[in-house]
Amino acid sequence: MTKPPLTLYLAAPRGFCAGVDRAIKIVEMALGKWGAPVYVRHEIVHNKYVVDDLRAKGAVFVEELDECPDDRPVIFSAHGVPKSVPAEAASREMVYVDATCPLVSKVHIEAERHAANGLQIIMIGHAGHPETVGTMGQLPDGDVLLVETPEDVAHVEVRDPARLAFVTQTTLSVDDTADIVTALQTRFPDITGPHKEDICYATTNRQEAVKAMAEKADAMLVVGAPNSSNSKRLVEVGARAGCSYSQLVQRAADIDWRALDGITTMGITAGASAPEVLINEVIDAFRDRYDVTVEQVETAQENVEFKVPRVLREPA
Repeated sequence: MTKPPLTLYLAAPRGFCAGVDRAIKIVEMALGKWGAPVYVRHEIVHNKYVVDDLRAKGAVFVEELDECPDDRPVIFSAHGVPKSVPAEAASREMVYVDATCPLVSKVHIEAERHAANGLQIIMIGHAGHPETVGTMGQLPDGDVLLVETPEDVAHVEVRDPARLAFVTQTTLSVDDTADIVTALQTRFPDITGPHKEDICYATTNRQEAVKAMAEKADAMLVVGAPNSSNSKRLVEVGARAGCSYSQLVQRAADIDWRALDGITTMGITAGASAPEVLINEVIDAFRDRYDVTVEQVETAQENVEFKVPRVLREPA
C-alpha cells in the first residue's frame, strides 16, 4: 500500500535554547564533580524526558530545600528562585549552584535596580509559574504586583502612578504581552519599561518561526511539556497565525492520528526545553505513515552560548 504524501515543515529555530542547554549541563557537571546524588530544586527545565534522564544519572528532584540534606549539593532550576532560597541554603552551609537562565537573572537585576530607584514594579507573567515566583521573590512582598491580562491592568492598585516600572516573564507570547504593555502605558503614562525587551530571544525566535510556518500547514504540532509556558505559547501563536489544528504533544505516542486524517502539510516545532531526540521521534512517526518530504522553515539563526558557573569549571 502506498503511503500518502506529506510535506513536513520543520521550524528553525526550535527546541533547546542556550539557557536550557546550560542548565542541563550544570546538573551533569555537578554529578561528574561531586558524584550522585545531587539534589535539584524543582524540575531543572520543564520536560519529563530530560528530568527522567537526569534522574537516572543520579539527580534527585525535590520541591523545596527542606527536602535536601545539608551535606549534598543542590541546584536551583533554570526558571530562577526567590532570594529566600539561596539565603536559606547559605544559612545551612550547603553547596549550591544556581542554574537560573542568565536572561531571567537579567530581569531579576532590572527589578532590583528599579526598586533601588524607588519604583514599584508591575510584573507581566503567569501566577504560580516558577519564573514569576522567582522574579517577584527578588523583592519584599508588595514591591512587585502581578498582571496576567490587559483587564488586570485596569484593577491593579499602585502606591504612586508616577513611580512605576514593569518587567515581564521571559517565556510569554510577544503579541499578548504587547497588548498588556499598551494597557499599562495607557493607564500609567510615566511607567518605565525594560531597556531591551524581557521576552528572551529564544521565545521570540520560536514564535516567529511558527508564524512563518502556520500559514502553510494544515496542522501543527508543538513538542513540549504541558507545564512549559513557552511551549503552550507556541500552540497559541500557531492557532492565531491561521493554523486551524495546533496541538501540544509530549511524545510521538500522544499524536491524535484521527484528527490529522486527510492532511497534506504538517508543521512541527518544539518548545525551548524539548530535546531534538523527541522531535526526531515525532518525525519518524510521520514517516511510518506518510511519504514524507521535510522542508525547513528558518526565520533566524541562533549562536548564543552561556558559560556554566565557575564552581563547576574548577576541580573537586
